[in-house]
Amino acid sequence: MRMVDLIKKKRDGLALSKDEIEFIINGYTTGDVTDYQMSALLMAIYFNDMTDEEITWMTTAMSQSGDMIDLSAIQGIKVDKHSTGGVGDTTTLVLAPLVASVGAKVAKMSGRGLGHTGGTIDKLEAIPGFKVELENDEFIKFVNESNVAVTGQSGDLAPADKKIYALRDVTATVDSIPLIASSIMSKKIASGADAIVLDVTTGDGAFMKNIEDAERLAHTMVRIGHLANRQTMAIISDMSQPLGNAIGNANEIKEAIDALKGEGPEDLMEMVYTLGSQMVVLAERASTLEEARQLLENSITSGAAADKFKEMIRNQGGDDSVVDFPEKLPQASYIIEVPSKKTGVVSKIVADKIGVAAMLLGAGRRTKEEEIDYAVGLILNKKVGESVFEGESLVTIQSNRENVDDVLKVIYENIEIGDLGEEPVLIHKIITE
Repeated sequence: MRMVDLIKKKRDGLALSKDEIEFIINGYTTGDVTDYQMSALLMAIYFNDMTDEEITWMTTAMSQSGDMIDLSAIQGIKVDKHSTGGVGDTTTLVLAPLVASVGAKVAKMSGRGLGHTGGTIDKLEAIPGFKVELENDEFIKFVNESNVAVTGQSGDLAPADKKIYALRDVTATVDSIPLIASSIMSKKIASGADAIVLDVTTGDGAFMKNIEDAERLAHTMVRIGHLANRQTMAIISDMSQPLGNAIGNANEIKEAIDALKGEGPEDLMEMVYTLGSQMVVLAERASTLEEARQLLENSITSGAAADKFKEMIRNQGGDDSVVDFPEKLPQASYIIEVPSKKTGVVSKIVADKIGVAAMLLGAGRRTKEEEIDYAVGLILNKKVGESVFEGESLVTIQSNRENVDDVLKVIYENIEIGDLGEEPVLIHKIITE
């Protein structure tokens, strides 16, 4: 078998076989297939797509390229959640302790983030002392005893995906549905969860800019999950504006704490209940979505959800008093209000550009080597469909530098005030195959 022949085959729009895909993935992982050969193949896939069978074989080969995490020592059904990303995506911070508080086992492996803000792991590191790198036996112990733990992904988890993603990033092949689906699901399958809930975002702040592409991605990942014997479902959610009000690291932790006390923004709370109900049903802690939602609401009302977050923080070496005293989280030196230049209704917030504004403050990374400033970020004081008066604050900037003219420019260019504005639909579709 020769790589050049396989590149030509995919270039000509033909489907690759299971053996051919395994040859490619194994060869690239070991270095026998070169970067320039894989780049050519990725571009051929980008233009010619892949069949469901090809995507599944690629996903399986990538998931088996490194460690397959064995979570069989954890009693019960292990449930995981993954989002395809967005701006102000605080849901994992709320869902992990909330779903665990009603008896489901949440064994969560998360990554760091490039772009707008940090990933879930970066955000948790805003909590003083919180340890995100856990040994496997520690991770299993915490999930068995407390129902929840969140750890960084193993360096040996789906190494083929890490190599391929780095190449996609520099060859303009990131936004390919087969490549996105195989990348996400290879890590989820290798992570050892029994059930997976996927939040596939669509809109300006998401990979998938339109619902049709998001729906195809969701269906593809759900099928892959089922073929890998994982209970899998997906929600297609809106990311045309940021979710919730907080964009940053410490302030997203604070917003998560508010949500666990039932005081989070309305859109974030609805997203949490929708995703959380699915997780609880897949974990067989409730038989219907309505019953699951009631359990989650009761846990928040009783304080059990916030207490579970404290327990999770304590287990992982963090200062759990931040749940009651969030002012202990990192604080920015400068608080700057962004006043509206006219009276009207917020008609549009371009999510990814507002995310860029947060990154300019230091809330996110442009390169893997950059350090994150946990204290900085943005608070959205107005969302789409809300009225605003001239001079009223649209956004609060939390900064560690006094001059934020570059950030102000981005914010003003990407929040539109008009005569009309309608709150977007939050949940577009639920896909269970």
